[in-house]
Amino acid sequence: MRIRALSVFEGVVYHCYALDVDHPCRPVLEVEALTREGDLDVGPLLLTVADYMRMAGDGAANCLAELKRRRRIVEWQGVAHLSFPTWTLVGDGA
Repeated sequence: MRIRALSVFEGVVYHCYALDVDHPCRPVLEVEALTREGDLDVGPLLLTVADYMRMAGDGAANCLAELKRRRRIVEWQGVAHLSFPTWTLVGDGA
């Protein structure tokens, strides 16, 4: 599953959509957003589990146990989030 983040603030993804939903148990986050210092460099990027499930559909429920086992589900400010602990800057291909 590939997820495109359109806005990130202090490590939290606020607007995003699914580019594809194949392999929902292996989500990958791509950031295409204007960011400032502190948005991407404060630790893992976080996406709410509710947003992940909305995008992944029925396949998401079966993936939650595996994601928890792999410590990809974390709690932030009382809300469950999917954690993306690493990221890679990707050029625009130009």
